[in-house]
Amino acid sequence: MCPQGEDVRRELLAQVQALPSLLSRVGDGASALGDAIELYQACVAFVCDSPGSEVLPLLRFVASHGNCSVFRWRTGRDPLSLERPELREEPEPPREDTIDWGDFPAEPPQGGDIDWGITVEDSAQGDDGIDWGDGETGQEGTIPAEPRAQGDDGIDWGDGEKGQEGTITVVEAGTEAPEDVARGSDALTLLENTETRNQFIDELMELELFLAQRLLELEDEADVVAMSQLQLAPALLQGQSGPRVRAQLATARELLAQLCSRSVQHLCMILASPRYVERVTALLRQKLLQAELLVAKRDTLAQKRHQALAEQAALEPKLQQLQDRIKELQKLIEADISKRYGGRPVNLMGVNV
Repeated sequence: MCPQGEDVRRELLAQVQALPSLLSRVGDGASALGDAIELYQACVAFVCDSPGSEVLPLLRFVASHGNCSVFRWRTGRDPLSLERPELREEPEPPREDTIDWGDFPAEPPQGGDIDWGITVEDSAQGDDGIDWGDGETGQEGTIPAEPRAQGDDGIDWGDGEKGQEGTITVVEAGTEAPEDVARGSDALTLLENTETRNQFIDELMELELFLAQRLLELEDEADVVAMSQLQLAPALLQGQSGPRVRAQLATARELLAQLCSRSVQHLCMILASPRYVERVTALLRQKLLQAELLVAKRDTLAQKRHQALAEQAALEPKLQQLQDRIKELQKLIEADISKRYGGRPVNLMGVNV
């Protein structure tokens, strides 16, 4: 579904909400590739002589469990709850022409009388009301040798009594957090998460190439080398037919086409980074502007065409009159020339009317 163009940003964000259902259908479609995965597993085990290695782990998991959460893929357990990251709509940046410079007076205060917001009160002391810490009168410039008692200035320096040392209690954080709660990227599905989705596409392309190669080998009956090599292969490899492999290949390519389409790529990028919607919005607005310009040009050309047809219809009678007049003049000129040369027949050439 294409945006209508009324509010491109909001329409794109609304389309992202439909992305999980589309990816779920892709995950459900991967279940049809179970036989193809087993065929690839048997081929790798036979050719590479490594029966213990498992190929296409993520594709095999999605084919068995569908498009489940990353938490289940990573831990093997179903989460008790999912705390998905919210897709918030970023506020538009302020325009440069909306700067608030404040309310400045039309004219500065006269005489330099600037009010700095400082109030100076009169004091009875002679030092302009400033207490320099000299103490009582007559004790200027003396510093007491012994410190004051604790209660004099109200400051507790933490000396306390002997035997009352300070203790620090360390509280472990995160011990009460539930283990089966999927948060952040773990709450996303396998096809919503960028890393697992790329791995899924890589494994699906790997399976597609294997099926395409296997189909070529089955259809090429003259490949004696491949036929001789598969004589000792398991029954699973020898029992495959061309139509069956072709159907599996079509399913793999259909899933790849759904995941790698341009619209799904844009929606996945918006889901991974909401700021990406700005780029897509700007691109779509540019396309809409180009479409409007082309529509305007089409209307202008259609109008000019109608004007040209109307002008042609108006000039056709005049053109016919001119042609008739030219023929009359041609006959008069021929007659005049023939009269001058003793009645000889004269035919004017090069006049195409």
